[in-house]
Amino acid sequence: MNEKHQAMYEKLETQLAAWNAHIDRFKAMGASAEAKFTSECGTTLESLQHRHAEASAKLSELKTAGDAAWDRLEAGLEKIMTDGTAAYHAAEAKFK
Repeated sequence: MNEKHQAMYEKLETQLAAWNAHIDRFKAMGASAEAKFTSECGTTLESLQHRHAEASAKLSELKTAGDAAWDRLEAGLEKIMTDGTAAYHAAEAKFK
């Protein structure tokens, strides 16, 4: 993996770790909430966990990819990360 790819990989790993922290916080909120809020929180949590799993799978794929595959995978992963970050911010604003 070249330096550019290593730097991007580390950035994405850091982002996924931050997403894990958000997921844990949403789980805790759902566990202590009223029924209506719990249902809404659960749906949001499922969506966030799905996005996290998708990004994590792509990140794992990148780890073993050659330079040629990076170019193909990089754009898709960037979109997943951008969309996922927006979803986390929206969920955070919704449940503050």
